[in-house]
Amino acid sequence: MDMGKNKTQVAMFEFSGLTDNEKLVPFLFVFFLFVYMVTILGNVGMMVIVHISPSLYTPMYYFLNYLSMVDLFYSSAVTPKMLSDLLSEKKQISFIGCALQLCFFAGLASTEVFVLTSMAYDRYVAICHPLHYVTIMTKKKCQGMILAAFLFSIVQSTSSTSCLFTLQYCGPNLLDHFYCDIPPILKLSCSDTRSCDILTVFFVCVGTVSTLTTILVSYTLIILAILQIKSSKGQQKAFSTCSSHLMCATIFYVTVFITYLHPSSNHLEKQNKVASVFYAMVTPMLNPLIYSLRNQEVKRVILQLLQKHEH
Repeated sequence: MDMGKNKTQVAMFEFSGLTDNEKLVPFLFVFFLFVYMVTILGNVGMMVIVHISPSLYTPMYYFLNYLSMVDLFYSSAVTPKMLSDLLSEKKQISFIGCALQLCFFAGLASTEVFVLTSMAYDRYVAICHPLHYVTIMTKKKCQGMILAAFLFSIVQSTSSTSCLFTLQYCGPNLLDHFYCDIPPILKLSCSDTRSCDILTVFFVCVGTVSTLTTILVSYTLIILAILQIKSSKGQQKAFSTCSSHLMCATIFYVTVFITYLHPSSNHLEKQNKVASVFYAMVTPMLNPLIYSLRNQEVKRVILQLLQKHEH
């Protein structure tokens, strides 16, 4: 009790930001503003295309619609604040604001992982069990998979955030990052962080490892099925239906692993920020671009809409 009374809880956190080089700030602001605008246009555009095109009323595009929605909010949890901080002398966020940012960002990142996993399972059924695809990937099953993704993500983000923000923070209050993330926040706590460390590892194992295993198993079975197709044209067509998803999943997981799965080290902090920029801001922009540029069905719908608009 005495220790609790002697400790002063910080009311504000300050970010170190993306860079200490003031000359880089105008370029970074313009670049990330462009990235965010493309993210909004790309993801909103993808959702609109899926909703207005009856030919895209399939499980694959049902999941793609939710991936675009998650990407839109996921990027918005970090980017607007980061852009305003680039133009500010003091890059501050309130204690409650930091908790809210982490809760939304962690929840949406977790949802993204589960949506990507659902899409991998959908591609596995489409290629390995094409005759039973309609009976396996029912509307009810797709809705259940999305609901499970959101429920797990809510439990994960609220549990992690509650654990983290019931700890004591006595100062300093400088977060060596450009947004509120678990590792830099834990470094500032003057409490015993073991329970939060265990909780974080548990959710990483249950969420990331289980979903990555599902994706790897799905694609191993998909590749084996594609190799059994005798014609090269048939192989190309089968692989083209899942190449976009494979690219999106690979980019997301590689950047997340670069950020979190290595020993803590001061000289790796800059690399961490670069990887964080990639999965927090660049990946949500790339996903709709990859799907629109590499997916023949989406390109066909976009061309039809442009032709209608011209007439």
